[in-house]
Amino acid sequence: ATLHELNLRQSVGRTGICYDNAMAESFFAVLKNERVHRTQYPTRRHAINDIARYIELRYNSKRLHSALAYKTPNEVNDEYLNRQIAA
Repeated sequence: ATLHELNLRQSVGRTGICYDNAMAESFFAVLKNERVHRTQYPTRRHAINDIARYIELRYNSKRLHSALAYKTPNEVNDEYLNRQIAA
């Protein structure tokens, strides 16, 4: 499906503005340093499965993030959902 078909608008910042992708750049830097560069993958499928497993089992559930008040992404998401239920 295309962005148009999904009724999504692509966000693109101005050239030279490094802050636009700061969170994505930080995530990929961590992913590469903590997982990808330390692992040899025999196939593309092995890489995809391992990286997905890392994100779900380590990055989202155990790795504390300073931008999230030293909580995990899963903890922040759970807090958000609980606030939505309580509202």
